[in-house]
Amino acid sequence: MFSAQQYDIQSFKQHPLYEQIDLTSFETSLGPKTVSLCQNFDVLCAFVNDCLDNSILQQLSDQGVKHIALRCAGFNNVDIAAAKELGLAVSRVPAYSPEAVAEHALALIMTL
Repeated sequence: MFSAQQYDIQSFKQHPLYEQIDLTSFETSLGPKTVSLCQNFDVLCAFVNDCLDNSILQQLSDQGVKHIALRCAGFNNVDIAAAKELGLAVSRVPAYSPEAVAEHALALIMTL
């Protein structure tokens, strides 16, 4: 898991199937200098700030990654055409709660 914050890690640890997976987390974002950390990973969990362009996807595929799970609704940081061509599955959060987005916006306004 790249761009991992403590709340991300805690969320994964609370999942009932956590003990059945081997989770490695990195605070750093995924990019040209960190893609080599993915050697022998089956699945990569990424965030909106992680780079998943054609070059990175090619390297991930070469290293054995089969699936990229995004912890965000947006996927503009992913070269979807390249992922498809390389046979990499990509999944994402389909939507966020409209209430949660509104609550967050209000909380930000209140900090001003």
